[in-house]
Amino acid sequence: MTLEVLVIAAVRIVGSLPVLRWPLAGGILAILVDLSDLLLRDTLDLGGVPDYQSLDKWLDQVYMAAFLIVALRWTGTERRIAVGLYAYRLVGFVLFELSHERALLLLFPNVFEFWFLTVAALHRFRPSFAWRGASLAVGLVVLTGLKELQEWAIHGGRIFDGISSLDALDMVWRWLTGGR
Repeated sequence: MTLEVLVIAAVRIVGSLPVLRWPLAGGILAILVDLSDLLLRDTLDLGGVPDYQSLDKWLDQVYMAAFLIVALRWTGTERRIAVGLYAYRLVGFVLFELSHERALLLLFPNVFEFWFLTVAALHRFRPSFAWRGASLAVGLVVLTGLKELQEWAIHGGRIFDGISSLDALDMVWRWLTGGR
């Protein structure tokens, strides 16, 4: 294990903890910190990251466990769906670790992450919201579709594999500034 892996792991673990106090803001922060490991990997020179995909999936388990701790405080449908989605992704994680086949992550998308943020946002901004059959079905279909699109881009189409995070930031900057 390199010093680089230890630094990235420490950042990811610390970045997962605020969700325990502030579910929505902490959840958003945890996901942003999850993305930051790419930037850290591309800028640090402390021995490298031998198997980034595996490291990332293991570190995902930390923020997902923190999300689960919060979700276990919920009641009813929100809690049951959160636990089910967490368990489903956990199965996918285990299968991925056994096979190292990234396509499995398409079959087991991390819809739990999107569900968690949706429920945390509803608790924050619409605390009296109650899931009904139709709203629940539409919500889960939309969240699953969005997550599948993200999982395909990362693991299926691998559209980001050929560029560094610094290249991606440069492309965003050029787009925002009109190519300057």
